[in-house]
Amino acid sequence: MFQIDFASRVPIYEQICANIIKLASVGVFKSGDKLPPVRVLASQLGINPNTVAKAYRELENNGYIFSTVGRGSFLSDKLTEDSAQKIIALNAFKEAAKEAYLFGISREEMQDILENIFEGGNRLD
Repeated sequence: MFQIDFASRVPIYEQICANIIKLASVGVFKSGDKLPPVRVLASQLGINPNTVAKAYRELENNGYIFSTVGRGSFLSDKLTEDSAQKIIALNAFKEAAKEAYLFGISREEMQDILENIFEGGNRLD
């Protein structure tokens, strides 16, 4: 169910967060569903439980999950299918914008592209 790329530059805890958001976007997880316990997920993925705990903390800080003592972690209603897809798209956009900036794309060039898209244009050059 969860896919971790150990060769990726993306930290494992971020990959876990992205996996949970993605699974919610396709309807595998629904609001109120219980997430796998930290130790169980860590064992399945072959990683340190602290890494899974960090991912769960990050998701909880963003309001995507909530935890109750002795019961576990549950998906909040913030991650409905539509909002989960929006989160995935926003994260991909942020990463693409960071990469474009690192490769020397100016703010003005990025703004021109965005304005063209919002005006309904298809020209991205």
